Amino acid sequence: MRILRFGSRGPAVQLLQLALVRAGFGPLARDGLFGAATQAALRRFQTANGLAVDAVAGAETHRALLPWYTGYLLHRIRRGDSFYALAMRYGSSAAAIAAANPDYAANNLPVGAQLVIPLDFAVVPTEVEWFSELTALCLRGLAARYPFLVTGSIGKSVLGRPLWSLRLGRGENRVLYAAAQHANEWITAPLLLRFAEELCAAFNAGGELYGVSAAQILDYCTLCLVPVVNPDGVDLVTGELTSGDAYERARELAAAYPRFAFPGGWKANLAGVDLNLQYPAGWEQARENKFAQGVRSPAPADFVGEEPLQAPEARALYDLTLRFDPALVQAWHTQGEVIYWRYLDIAPPGAEQIAALFAEVSDYRAEDAPFASGFAGFKDWFIQDFGRPGFTVEAGRGVNPLPLRDLAAIYGRTVGILTLGTVVT
Repeated sequence: MRILRFGSRGPAVQLLQLALVRAGFGPLARDGLFGAATQAALRRFQTANGLAVDAVAGAETHRALLPWYTGYLLHRIRRGDSFYALAMRYGSSAAAIAAANPDYAANNLPVGAQLVIPLDFAVVPTEVEWFSELTALCLRGLAARYPFLVTGSIGKSVLGRPLWSLRLGRGENRVLYAAAQHANEWITAPLLLRFAEELCAAFNAGGELYGVSAAQILDYCTLCLVPVVNPDGVDLVTGELTSGDAYERARELAAAYPRFAFPGGWKANLAGVDLNLQYPAGWEQARENKFAQGVRSPAPADFVGEEPLQAPEARALYDLTLRFDPALVQAWHTQGEVIYWRYLDIAPPGAEQIAALFAEVSDYRAEDAPFASGFAGFKDWFIQDFGRPGFTVEAGRGVNPLPLRDLAAIYGRTVGILTLGTVVT
């Protein structure tokens, strides 16, 4: 996390404000503006935790706030500790502590060993605009609470940021969901991660998600999620990247294409390549289409690149797909409340029926992609090369980037697509 002080702005400040509230030092507006109220709350937190009281969130303060960023803390076991006693002490639950520490018996805890203590709030925040470091913090928190999750990186972005993934389940039916290929569609990242968290919580509770047993899902399916394919671009759009050489280069590219608002209209990676126009499925036609629209060089959106898979982010998702060999993929975008399921005249077996089911549970429309944008996308390549069901879901409605206040409604409409996608193939 970057150093935050009075006058700082952006989603990292929103996360700081949220963490201070979670830690009991609110109330605070999560407005992303480090003003007097945030400064006072941070001073109180630093005082209570024996830190230098400078009202600056630097390395030591961020470290002290880590439990309220990630949703868990670590406890060194003492004589007399039990899951119940620790739950009472930390405001957790014995069941949550047991699930996070499957190697330990509840009332026979080895003195000196370390326990994960989940805290009493969801890991994935719904009141913070997204940024790249938040993905890592959420995956860290989810993996601690749910040790059956596997997290890792599938590659790096233009600026060297990790492209994080998580896997859950042990079934033979492999399913891959990817989100935030387009920077100003970042709201799809918390959408996927909220789904993952709710699925894990339902599994631990022996419950259901959208009427489907979580245990049955994770027994039948192995689900791989890539919540942010374009972390650099997301940071640019949400205001976490506001200076430096990369920012100035992006501003120069945007100046050459003033029809794209800056930074809110930015879809591409930080090299100005549109990641969802990078796949070897009609790439030449995509280039012809976008050239005809006047985009012939690196741009905030719609530049296909010099060749397919030039962008490291697209190459990483492509390579992951080859290794993982999924039976079905979903590519999450915004906006339009529509599901695209076909590539040209290729209709994989069962795909039309699955698209109709997804449309039914979401009240979205299942349609063919428009010709002008129907080539070189991730699902296009998957359908072409694998011959299996692939879907682009354009979630929500409005002008990108969709506001964070829309997330709950979008999730409510699309959780059926996310859930049933794991079991329909």
